Amino acid sequence: MVFKRFVEIGRVAFISFGPHAGKLVAIVDVIDQNRALVDGPCSGVRRQAMPFKCMQLTDFVLKFPHSARQKCVRLAWEKENINEKWAATRWAKKIEAREKKAKMTDFDRYKVMKAKKMRNRIIKHEMKKLQRMSSKKGKKPEKSEKPEKPEKAPKSEKAQKAQKAQK
Repeated sequence: MVFKRFVEIGRVAFISFGPHAGKLVAIVDVIDQNRALVDGPCSGVRRQAMPFKCMQLTDFVLKFPHSARQKCVRLAWEKENINEKWAATRWAKKIEAREKKAKMTDFDRYKVMKAKKMRNRIIKHEMKKLQRMSSKKGKKPEKSEKPEKPEKAPKSEKAQKAQKAQK
């Protein structure tokens, strides 16, 4: 396994637990092999020593000198547009989706369940149609072939409500 993210000056890290959980910080200096001096000028984290155990390294690296002042870190942060880049990552989107799901009410969960049922019913219906079409093409015509029953169209109001709830 080859490591791609190293602890270095300017490395942006995500705080996974503790009082500042869920915020981004930049590593300003390495204190020892267990702790680093971090600063989050645009995320509301003041300069402090933080253990590596509660940080997860990201792919973003800022360019600033070792033990730089907060002003210098802030300029580098804003120049690189770290907040926008972070919001665009799959990691951030997954965290946001997890939080959104946790905040759902009972009625929201019910609407999602109904939308999923409707979607699965439509998919199942279309798959059956495709299977019938493929089985007819593969068969040789027989003498007494039963005509297909006319298929019932789904109720339009329910389908529209389910599609709205799904979005």
